[in-house]
Amino acid sequence: MMIFRPLASSVLETIGNTPVVKLRKIVPPGSADVFVKLEYFNPTGSYKDRMALAMIEGAERRGELKPGMRVVEFTGGSTGSSLAMVCAVKGYQFTPVSSDAFAKEKLETMRAFGASLIVEPSDGGKITPDLFHRMKARIATISQEPGTFFTNQFHNSDALNGYQKIGEELLQQLDGNITVYCGAVGTAGMLTGVSQALKKGGCKARIIALEPASAAVLTTGKPGSHRIEGIAPGFRQPHLEEPGAYDEARALDEGAARAMARRLAREEGILAGTSSGLNVLAAVEIAKELGSGANVVTVAVDTGLKYLAGDLYASDASPI
Repeated sequence: MMIFRPLASSVLETIGNTPVVKLRKIVPPGSADVFVKLEYFNPTGSYKDRMALAMIEGAERRGELKPGMRVVEFTGGSTGSSLAMVCAVKGYQFTPVSSDAFAKEKLETMRAFGASLIVEPSDGGKITPDLFHRMKARIATISQEPGTFFTNQFHNSDALNGYQKIGEELLQQLDGNITVYCGAVGTAGMLTGVSQALKKGGCKARIIALEPASAAVLTTGKPGSHRIEGIAPGFRQPHLEEPGAYDEARALDEGAARAMARRLAREEGILAGTSSGLNVLAAVEIAKELGSGANVVTVAVDTGLKYLAGDLYASDASPI
């Protein structure tokens, strides 16, 4: 029987309740099962929709955000797109600070939703700690202007509330049978929120934080440059200081993550971005370590449609 969602009064009611799929081809025989939650089923094609809605509605409930005010945030683009969408529906002006280091599709999406985008120039398209420092400094100045609310995604506890719903959904979808949950960390809101939800639900899954080896703050303490959008900002994320946020951190090769993203599309039909490739790369490695009988879970955080203008899926990309 086909099951339909109930009629929604706005697009915001369509956020969440995303599907989970079991990988069939890229997981070697004798490995644990690998499950991927497809967060690109959210309205802007990203898991960030959950966080954006939670931050805006949390501020509204507390009276920190009122009609006529402006919302501001610095962003790699996915958070900005999600906030732009939520603000469009709710009638707030939105001013994001982003950079040309991030996908053109994300920048144009923010503009399409009516955002007044400010672009901070990068060093040749590279995502560096200095770029994040300059974006933060820019937003710090803007956020002091009257009638402005800064969502402050790296420190906003409402973000955790939004992401806890991923964990709650996973508990239902997999009947609580989760051995390991792994995910790349940007703000670290998703990893921490999911961890909190799993623990609250009585699940004893091991939580593994992921980052690129070229910018391995969690595993080596050494920041660096990389080209995986949305993760590894060059500093330890405050959300990771929450009790029980994660059990282990792993660093993975960016090139291998890109190759895995292409394999996901060509072999599993899952079109996602580079950080999703990193997530699945780690999940498959962990599945091989655990062997059959275990369940490894991760997330395809956004759609690969956001990266078609770049080189991730270019016809001359390195073969797998």
